[in-house]
Amino acid sequence: MSPAHPENWPVLTVKGTVDGGLLRDVAALVAAAEESDGNPPLSEQTLVTLRAADPGEHSVLALALYAADDESDPATAQDLAGVAVVIEEPDGTGVLEVAVHPSYRNQGVGDRLVGELKNVRGFAGLNAWSHGNHEAAADLAARYGYGAVRELWKMRLMTAAAELPEAGLPDGVRLRAFVPGRDEDAWLAANKAAFAHHPEQGNMTRADLDARMAEPWFDPAGFLLAVDPADRILGFHWTKVHPRHGDHPAIGEVYVVGVAPEAQGSGLGKALTVAGIKHLQGLGLRAVMLYVDADNAPAVALYRRLGFTRWDVDVMYAPLPQQ
Repeated sequence: MSPAHPENWPVLTVKGTVDGGLLRDVAALVAAAEESDGNPPLSEQTLVTLRAADPGEHSVLALALYAADDESDPATAQDLAGVAVVIEEPDGTGVLEVAVHPSYRNQGVGDRLVGELKNVRGFAGLNAWSHGNHEAAADLAARYGYGAVRELWKMRLMTAAAELPEAGLPDGVRLRAFVPGRDEDAWLAANKAAFAHHPEQGNMTRADLDARMAEPWFDPAGFLLAVDPADRILGFHWTKVHPRHGDHPAIGEVYVVGVAPEAQGSGLGKALTVAGIKHLQGLGLRAVMLYVDADNAPAVALYRRLGFTRWDVDVMYAPLPQQ
């Protein structure tokens, strides 16, 4: 491993489309971090945007720090020690995520990347996610004047001990699987209506949907739609299976549950949640997880009643007001 002098290592700065070589290096870093930590260091949306040939309305800024084998000659850099990625919105706001390879932690890699970002872009309009909320991330955030503003809980249900309630569908509603090539536009409309209050989910585009459908984990059989007699989508439960990696067994995910405004309050959300969990149980998975905002008290209460417990937490940081 290289000597711990990241201040001498070269930083590759990319604005816009990320080439295949850097994508492969980022993928290897993400896999190593996930194997070490049990959760990915970059969000799915960030990875989707990085891989996109055309990121659409978003702009991408990536800073990659490579560890040099011979610090007198930065051209010998080979290992990607860390990466900082900013996904920026058209209005100038954006989200920062930083990932450090387990072999290069506690060497100042994150500090070097964030310091370089300050020089290249600055922090105006920028929030940051820490996935797993590592102590080093909290320290780094504080060093640059950031504080925690949002908690996204990861909750887990051990399926062997789960006693799921009966949750029938409302009258006239049936479940069916998503049909690729037919349901995309209708689902996007239903998703937008269901998450009008939640721009991260409600603003999903056709390109975002297509990118996820192209992922190896996508399975239309686990994308459950609740439809009325006219086959209009009233709600959905999109499940996901994370494959086994290293010592971490495969785990199911309540990926997204949504109910159209006209069907809210009918018990459809609970019925969809239970149906999706039972689908994942039927695949032989020993555990199911989900993400939920810590301050969403009704959702947290529902998941606790179903047997979910808090497992981990992601934290969003934002600049603290100047004293």
